[in-house]
Amino acid sequence: MHWELSEEQELFAASLREWIAAKFPPDVIRELQASGEHSRFAEALIGDDWWGVGYPEDASGQGGGILELALAAREFGRSAALDSRWFAAALSAPLLTDRELAQQLSGEQLFVAAIRADRLPGWAPLPAGDGRLTGVVRHVIGAGEADVFVVPVTGPEGPGLARVSASDVGVGRDDLLDRSRSAGNLEFADAPIIEIVAAGETALSRTTTLAAVLTAADALGSAERMLELAVEYSGQRKQFGQLIGSFQAVKHAAAQMLVAVEASYSTALYAAAAADAEIDRAPTIAAVAKAQVTGLAADVAESALTVHGAIGYTWEHDLQLFYKRAKLDRTLFGPPGVWNERIAADLLDEPSPAG
Repeated sequence: MHWELSEEQELFAASLREWIAAKFPPDVIRELQASGEHSRFAEALIGDDWWGVGYPEDASGQGGGILELALAAREFGRSAALDSRWFAAALSAPLLTDRELAQQLSGEQLFVAAIRADRLPGWAPLPAGDGRLTGVVRHVIGAGEADVFVVPVTGPEGPGLARVSASDVGVGRDDLLDRSRSAGNLEFADAPIIEIVAAGETALSRTTTLAAVLTAADALGSAERMLELAVEYSGQRKQFGQLIGSFQAVKHAAAQMLVAVEASYSTALYAAAAADAEIDRAPTIAAVAKAQVTGLAADVAESALTVHGAIGYTWEHDLQLFYKRAKLDRTLFGPPGVWNERIAADLLDEPSPAG
């Protein structure tokens, strides 16, 4: 099955792609990566009215839903955009009150969910006592740009989501191989809690689904771009007086990459549509997308690098941007094996692993 987008969705994706190409071409992306200016991309999204796409209009958004968020993530993957702030905002959105979501969509504040990016998102609460919080949460996407952290906690009144001002939290560097994304290690040292919103273990379930869907969509975009680069390069590079694209081994590699990309396209977008429709199996479908698409994208990265040779991993070449991104997407919020365990547990109606 090949997933078909509506005319309006196709137009949105094409328009966003053109906007990114005009404002954030690869040389600008490399410049921002080198300088560490991760905020410029989000500021441009807000300034040019892309930030609210995928959120309801009654919450100060511009309409659309998870599928539109996935289409944006796909375009960000295709361009290696510095989108940590956007990604962090999307993951925290299901955990916010209407007032907080409106503040986030206006660009007034960024709420970042204090969940680890190296494992499947789950409930790993910190103890909250006397209105203060102490503990460590590592590998949090977008931590350096947060205004408020949303932290799973447990206290006398049970589980909840605490709001803690970023100014009261120590944020340590957490360097990633993929420099288009930023993360940080959080240290809460008797940090004052603004408020706690009651929530149970299911509070993060929508965020978990979003993490899977948006990471899969990002990986899809990276894979699509790497396939294009590999095909383009195979028509330029010569060996033994012939274009390498004429060699059977290169043709075979390109064909395998194409199959992976086509399969990933429908898998990723169907998962987004299922989450939008809130069908019963949406979390399982999202887990399938995370496991399958990110795994295939990592394979495409290896094939594309083989076609390019060592030049593909140099800083000056575009391929390295997408190679590193695809490799991080594979492990972001847990590698495929962890998500496969979740799928098996869901299908057997057993408790899923914590990650």
